[in-house]
Amino acid sequence: MEQLDQDRVESDQRRVVIISQDSFYRELSPEEGEDAKVGNFNFDHPDAFDHELTLDTLKKIKAGETVQIPIYDSVNATRKKESITIYPTDVIMFEGILTIYFKEFRDMLNMKLFVDTDSDTRLSRRVLRDTQERGRDLEQVLATYANFVKPAFEEFCLPTKKYADVIIPRGSDNTVAIGLIVQHIKDILNGNKSSEIDGVHDPGRRQRHHSDSSMVSSRPH
Repeated sequence: MEQLDQDRVESDQRRVVIISQDSFYRELSPEEGEDAKVGNFNFDHPDAFDHELTLDTLKKIKAGETVQIPIYDSVNATRKKESITIYPTDVIMFEGILTIYFKEFRDMLNMKLFVDTDSDTRLSRRVLRDTQERGRDLEQVLATYANFVKPAFEEFCLPTKKYADVIIPRGSDNTVAIGLIVQHIKDILNGNKSSEIDGVHDPGRRQRHHSDSSMVSSRPH
């Protein structure tokens, strides 16, 4: 978003937007909520997501509709009352650990990316995030990683690598790969032959020349 100069653009004028799969975690039952508070709920399992809401939202935004994206409170494992408005746009980046696990999602994506990172990096990120941002103790974080995160990655995430059009090793350190993806998106925005969408600004609102957006999936491992 920074390289595309989209991070400094007003939300209703952005030509590229990011939608996180994490926004679509389903509402937990009271019992599941209690388990989540102590690290005993598997948020890396496909069943942890609201599949129908995700699919409906992606269809609407790809069709050029304005949509409301839920805001998920990861600390308390519940959806907030507020939401984020996503306006019609040209390129949608849909990121998350299982964005290409479901066939219905894969079929909607124009390009599928798998961002590959070694296991030590994944673990260290998890520890730092959960202890510093979510107030969890180290023992709980390591237990959750061993009991849920690592097994789910091996069972659900890693096998989807075969569906990727592009595999990006070393994550955000791979500046060459990121540059290629940025250039591809610029080609779409500039209406080059690889583009599936062109748009113009009209009194503060973008009007589409075609009926859907280009969608890119990213895997933040």
